[in-house]
Amino acid sequence: HGLDINAILMAFPDAQYRPDVFPGLVFRLKKPKTATLIFHSGKMVCTGAKSEKESKRAIRKVIRELKREGIIIIGKPEIKIQNIVATVDLGNISIDLENFVYAAPEFVMYEPEQFPGAIYRMKDPKCVFLIFSTGKLVCVGTNREEDVYKAVENILPILEDTKVLTRNEG
Repeated sequence: HGLDINAILMAFPDAQYRPDVFPGLVFRLKKPKTATLIFHSGKMVCTGAKSEKESKRAIRKVIRELKREGIIIIGKPEIKIQNIVATVDLGNISIDLENFVYAAPEFVMYEPEQFPGAIYRMKDPKCVFLIFSTGKLVCVGTNREEDVYKAVENILPILEDTKVLTRNEG
C-alpha cells in the first residue's frame, strides 16, 4: 500500500521532503507536537510524542488530514509501538563512568574516545541505557511504557549499589 509522496507535498507544502538527504517526508503537527515520517511504502514513524497514547493520537490525526486532502489510504492502518526513547535526569548528580565499568563489566561498555556515555544493556526488561557523567540517561529499546518505568526503577539501585553517584555541591 504505497503512498504518493508528491501528492502529499502538493497538499501540504509545509511538509519537508529532501530525498537526497532522507527517504521520508516529515509531516509536523502542532497538537500533539510531533513529527511523523512518511515513507513511499506507506510506513509512518511518529517521533516526539510524550506517551504511547499521544503517538497513536498523532498518527490517527495525520491519517485523517491526509484523507481529508484526498490522499488514498487503503484499509485500516495498524499502529504498533516499536521503540520508546525515554530520558532521565538525576538532577544534581554526577556519575563516575570509569568505575561503573569496573563494577558491572558484563553489562557496561564505555569507550570515551568513541562515545561520551556508558552503554548499559539491561536484561529485564530488555533495553539499553546510555548513561552520561552529567547524570542524564537515555533508555531505548522498549515497546511498552510500563517497561520504561520498570527499567528506570531497576537502573537506579544498580547505580546506587555500585557507588558511582556523587551529589554535586551548589
